[in-house]
Amino acid sequence: MNWYVVYTKPKWEKKVSDKLNQLGIECYCPLVTRIRQWSDRKKKVEMPLFNSYVFVRLQDSDRNQIFQASGIVRYLFWLGKPAIVRDDEIEIIKKSLASDSVYDVLISPHQKGDRIKLDSGVFNNQNAIVQEVSKTYYIVVLESLGCVLKIKYK
Repeated sequence: MNWYVVYTKPKWEKKVSDKLNQLGIECYCPLVTRIRQWSDRKKKVEMPLFNSYVFVRLQDSDRNQIFQASGIVRYLFWLGKPAIVRDDEIEIIKKSLASDSVYDVLISPHQKGDRIKLDSGVFNNQNAIVQEVSKTYYIVVLESLGCVLKIKYK
């Protein structure tokens, strides 16, 4: 069984995940807790880590079953085929969200476009490309996951 990426309607990630679970389809919608400010209060809100994306795990022959759930637009494609996410990449996402720890990452001076290997934290041993450099942070793209990290430094 493979993990596939499903594109959903905007703000439908949690609803789609619930509906897929009801249908007996294994899915994963990574959520993060954020504090949102309204004019009269602050509130902790669970928000999807990836907007409009849900991961589903099923056999290739069962791919059309997901369209029984409302809110699903289509599969995400890569090179003309449905994008497949490796099990270890899903585990990295789960591990990083489960960890409350803040890691110190030693970064030597880099320039935009440099290839680096992270040497600590949840993304240890992951290759990345430096996308942006400022006075207080780096923005790097993890090659295997295709996600962007903002790394602050002093």
